[in-house]
Amino acid sequence: MFSIRSLAVIVAVTALLTACHEIHFEPRSASGEIDIYDHLFSVSIPSENHIIAAGDWGAIYFSHDGGDTWEKAKSGTKHLLYGVSMANDEKGWAVGQMGLILRTEDGGRTWNHQPTVKEEQGVHLFSVQALDENRAWAVGEWGTRLYTDDGGQTWQDRSLTVDETHPQFVWLSVADQERVRTGQKVFEDVGLNDIHCLASNTQYCWMIGEFGYLFRSEDGGIHWEMGEIISGVVVDPIELQYNEIEIGEEDKEKIRQFARQIADQQHLNVAIEPRVSAREMREFGSEEDPFPLFDIIEARTQEVVATVEGVGILSDRIRRRGAPPWDYEDFLEDDPDFLRRYLDSRLADRPRMEVALAQNPYLFTVRFSDENNGLISGLGGMILKTADGGRTWRYEEVGRKVALFSVHPFPRRAIAVGEKGLIRVSGDGGVTWERPTSGFPTIFTFMRDISFATDDRVGFIVGQRGMVLRSEDGGGSWKQVLPATS
Repeated sequence: MFSIRSLAVIVAVTALLTACHEIHFEPRSASGEIDIYDHLFSVSIPSENHIIAAGDWGAIYFSHDGGDTWEKAKSGTKHLLYGVSMANDEKGWAVGQMGLILRTEDGGRTWNHQPTVKEEQGVHLFSVQALDENRAWAVGEWGTRLYTDDGGQTWQDRSLTVDETHPQFVWLSVADQERVRTGQKVFEDVGLNDIHCLASNTQYCWMIGEFGYLFRSEDGGIHWEMGEIISGVVVDPIELQYNEIEIGEEDKEKIRQFARQIADQQHLNVAIEPRVSAREMREFGSEEDPFPLFDIIEARTQEVVATVEGVGILSDRIRRRGAPPWDYEDFLEDDPDFLRRYLDSRLADRPRMEVALAQNPYLFTVRFSDENNGLISGLGGMILKTADGGRTWRYEEVGRKVALFSVHPFPRRAIAVGEKGLIRVSGDGGVTWERPTSGFPTIFTFMRDISFATDDRVGFIVGQRGMVLRSEDGGGSWKQVLPATS
């Protein structure tokens, strides 16, 4: 199985964009002077005058005068820091590689390590959200969710786990399946990339990750409800006759029309799932010799695959659900019910092929302007928008296919920033997007995070090589303040 951990680390921290960053091993300045401008991945603005940014090599920059001057903090680590969140001007957290959590109580000048069980597991943490000076959430790879209500003295592990009904269960090793059956924790193989709670009401929180994972909470994260992406692209099941293999031209054209609608949307895949009738199961799918049924399922699936590929969708965007387990005999000794479970999962009232969207967006940042209206930015220039508190989401187009790393929604406007200097602005709350005609300096490097103080007037963007941009007019115009230009 493909390593999700590898993808999460590579993409979420933009390591693919840092090849030009020169590596230095000599000691850094201990005086607070910034002698090397490190990549910055996250920024937190508890008030207009206090800004904390974190990134490469344990780098934490802070400013207590609104961004006019900056110092480098004593973080005590060389691990990459992926997220920072301040509860107020003095207290907050930063998180990063290998389960690292740091706490500051002096406005970001010094940081103290807080141990967690995730350090022992080597799990990277990608985001942290301070609810107040005592409560915070941290999220990361392998479904990690950590919660504290005592200022970080202890962190409770509330990570996503797999049970016997979970889709990932069938892909677990035999040993992990047995651990699940005996009640031991097996963590879900998914990266959670961001968590965000409303500053005005921290009961409202949202959490996102890879594979289009979307969650919402109205009690500060104690209970979570899964959101749904509404695509509007559907195709009815392809009905077949007993032992019929070939799909008719009319049905093929329906599949083509469906595939054409998503051909240029790389975050959308095609899921193909075969079903067989009770008669087919009875006559071709005995447990003594299931291969005749396997042949029927495979031939029908190939009919659909060929039709989808015929409109230009590559095989890596086709998800074959319920494919025949040709090597099932290898599993029977350790799992005697393996074949029976598979056969039962293919049974339906009549033969058919189900063709549907497989939502696979890689999500970076979630932000809300109020309890109902929010935006998510993601890989491939993707924006998701909600107006019902994150229960349902819809795709919006920005006109580019490079990564959008961060987004900030205002009551009626929005700004999104990303890879290769990509900037998009919206004047209607995220429905339509365009390139700004003025107000932004020309930038060719990545911008990783954007954030504003609570009144949405003073904001900062941070990114590659220690770049920091500041706005004092609600994002209308921006000036580079770090590295200094004069």
